[in-house]
Amino acid sequence: MKNLRSHIQGKSGEQNEENVEELAKKIAAAYEGKSGAGIWLQILAEAEKSKRAGTLSNAEIDEFYRQFEPMLSGEQKQQLRLVVERLKGL
Repeated sequence: MKNLRSHIQGKSGEQNEENVEELAKKIAAAYEGKSGAGIWLQILAEAEKSKRAGTLSNAEIDEFYRQFEPMLSGEQKQQLRLVVERLKGL
């Protein structure tokens, strides 16, 4: 995976729902068959790297959460919300 921003943004540099949806599909395919904990750790590591490099904004993190939230169970939503808050604090 390149970085989260490159997947979320289109050629014009603006966010769009289609790119976030494509990212969701790529992530799902990349992690198919892997444990939930392993997936979360890898997503978090990639997002932290992007955030520290200045290539991922808090608005993009919020958009990522907004797109994934409807697909998750209550416990998963809570876990993702904790990840989002951690990333936004970097």
